[in-house]
Amino acid sequence: MRSSTIILASFLVLSSSTPSFAQDPQKPPQDPQKPPAAAGEEPTKPTRSFGSALVHNLGDDLKHLPRLNTVYFLAGGGALAAAVHPADDDINRHFIGSGTETFFRPGKYIGNTAVILAAGTTTYVIGRVKKNRRLQHLGMDELEGQIIAGALVIGLKESVRRERPLRSDGTRATGFSFPSGHATSTFTAATILQQHLGYKAGVPTYLVASYVALSRLHENVHFLSDVVFGAALGTVVGRTVTWHGRNFYASPMLIPKGTGIIVNVHAAHPVPHS
Repeated sequence: MRSSTIILASFLVLSSSTPSFAQDPQKPPQDPQKPPAAAGEEPTKPTRSFGSALVHNLGDDLKHLPRLNTVYFLAGGGALAAAVHPADDDINRHFIGSGTETFFRPGKYIGNTAVILAAGTTTYVIGRVKKNRRLQHLGMDELEGQIIAGALVIGLKESVRRERPLRSDGTRATGFSFPSGHATSTFTAATILQQHLGYKAGVPTYLVASYVALSRLHENVHFLSDVVFGAALGTVVGRTVTWHGRNFYASPMLIPKGTGIIVNVHAAHPVPHS
């Protein structure tokens, strides 16, 4: 358990080590032909229906999936998964019969995609009813993240078709093993919360995601390499759906007695998620 916890903890540090990019989007400039809104009042904007907003945002999110950030995380996750792969069977045997059944049992419910989708929907509805755009934005991002994560997990499972761990009675759980859907879903949700709310929300949610991932080993339905790559995939998805029109680039600079790098992050006329 010690080695698996260290591997998963590395994703917590890696995923929360960058600034939050999903704060309130920059408001577009007001039409000069119209008077400015009253103090404290947001400009009136046409509101998309839920369905059209979801479709529009998913299309926008998918444009941000193929980028260097994605390559870095998937390469790192793939390398870690390959490194622990030889120990998969031994680690699962360590968890089975370890006397932690009661502690890990809630993990399969917390990490269920339906539960996370329900939480995201509730957040979105409350934000819309209360006209709280930040809460509405968070809920929409959580929904988008679970949809994209689910599609990627299904595609990878059907492509890799890795069998689940063998039980003591000689049977296996139904479905394919790689990557772990629970790990992907919970790391997606945790990354989105961290990007929106910062490190204070990120640390506990990544701990919950790691707990869920480890619970899949205890249930003997996944290997450690499954959950490690699932954690990396979920982190990628969470960072993708919170990118929202951001541009990131670096350039060299000269400083006294040395050199450095300037990192620029700015919004490219982002459209707030409805």
